[in-house]
Amino acid sequence: MHYFIPTKSIRIKDILRGIISVFLITCSFALLTSCEFGEKEPEDILEDARKPSEEITTYYFIRHAEKDTTDSGNKDPKLTEAGLKRAENWAKTFKDIDFDLIYTSDYKRTKNTAKPIAQAQNKELNFFDTEKLNSKKFQQETENKTVLVVGHSNLNPEWVNYILGKEKYDDLEESVYGSLFIVTIHPNDSRTASVLYFD
Repeated sequence: MHYFIPTKSIRIKDILRGIISVFLITCSFALLTSCEFGEKEPEDILEDARKPSEEITTYYFIRHAEKDTTDSGNKDPKLTEAGLKRAENWAKTFKDIDFDLIYTSDYKRTKNTAKPIAQAQNKELNFFDTEKLNSKKFQQETENKTVLVVGHSNLNPEWVNYILGKEKYDDLEESVYGSLFIVTIHPNDSRTASVLYFD
């Protein structure tokens, strides 16, 4: 299995626990690129992860799984068989991440991607407004929590950029369904982001 961590070190327990679970989970995903840990050694990152903080906000952004594209006029298509399988695999990938909240847009493809994760964690689905990303209400509801957002190829990078306060990520290619953005707001209000890609 090949895996990738961007060059910024991630020191927060919740973030690293999620990445480690991604590395170790036995499922059909395959990470696409090589690994870089920046200046810290993996052992040091693990040690930092054992120092918990309750004053951070962590967002996991995934795109909806593969959708049915046979009808170009259908604005709310369902997931394909491959998409349903990916949704189940996401639930396995996140089995060690205890989400406080799970958000999705109000479309079949995003809701059905989020459902296996929500069911596995006995969580309800919350809906975000695709026209009001990162609203004040959303920020207040998610402060100091670990949150999953199931969105879209254009909205996820845009939302991450909103949180970071800079244009770091471009829209995803339509063929890319396996992206995972991990964004952290630290106690000093510094903000970091990483992205993983799954086959």
